[in-house]
This record gives sequence, C-alpha cells and structure tokens, in this order.
Amino acid sequence: MKSKKIITQIIEDKIIEINGLPVIIDADVAGIYDVETRDINKSVKNNPEKFPKGYIIELTKVQKNELVENFHQFNNLKHSKTMPKAFTEKGLYMLATILKSQQATQTTIAIIETFTKIRTLQKNIRNVSNAKDENEKNSFLQKSGEIIAEILDNNLNTNETETSIELNFAVLKFKHKVKKKAEN
Repeated sequence: MKSKKIITQIIEDKIIEINGLPVIIDADVAGIYDVETRDINKSVKNNPEKFPKGYIIELTKVQKNELVENFHQFNNLKHSKTMPKAFTEKGLYMLATILKSQQATQTTIAIIETFTKIRTLQKNIRNVSNAKDENEKNSFLQKSGEIIAEILDNNLNTNETETSIELNFAVLKFKHKVKKKAEN
C-alpha cells in the first residue's frame, strides 16, 4: 500500500482547473482509488442523490477536446464516445462515502489534505494584498512559500540546494526560496 505522502503527491498532480474549479477527471479518480473508471461512474449513477449540482461537472465535447490537446495524460480520451466527468472537492468527498476499501480511506484523507493546502494557499495570497504592513505581508508570503514548497516537494533526496519560486499574480509578485538539506 502506498504511503499517505505518495498518495498526496499523486493527487496534487491530478488536479486541473475546469470552469474555474479545481477538479479531478473520473479516470484519474479511478486510478487513485485503484478501481475502474466504469466503477466510479456506476457508483455515481446508482447514487444520484449524493451528487447534486456542483459535485460533478459533466464535460462538454469542447472541454474534452481541450483536455486531450493540453494534457498528454488524457490522450486515451481522444476516441472515447463517453464524456468524462470532473469531480469537485465535494464530489470526491461524497464518492468516499460510497467506496469503502482501505485504499479509498487513505485516498480520501490525502484528498482532504491536498484541497486544504490549495484553499490555504489561495487565502494567504488574498491576504497578502490586504496586508496592512510589511511584517504582516511577509508573514503571509512566508506561509504561502511553505505551502508551495510542500506542494512541489517530490520527496527528493538532495544535497543542500536552494530553489527560487517566483509567481506573478498581476498585482503581486511572489518570490520564495526553498533550501533543502540532504536527508539521512
């Protein structure tokens, strides 16, 4: 069984944005839960009351084509006649109430932790622009940098290195340095 940290990294890599929302495509959901995509879709079909509007996005043909064009991991959707579904955070939580395996439990915990990081990062970035003084601004920038470093950390064993992460948010330029020492 995969460790929680590995599962969290896999989930972070699967999150894309559709209609302005962070989502995971049904085939990727199936992969992280270690089931077939048809099983995920059957669970949704058999439990429609658990998936109200906003829990799942049914992709249009245009959105599907954009996925195939922009993300190589969706090439297998190119010739599929079935339109993929995209699970929002709420949809993933609800799916977890249906899937009952130990893998599903571990995956659900990792999903919760991953989406929490993303929400915290979004909140910190908003707070930077509202910060009243430099110390408060620097505190939010430091917290944001730590979250970004967690998200980007691929469990690499390295010698002492320094990485500079620079993001430009129209009104805010964010720069954070990450220094890692070799793990023993």
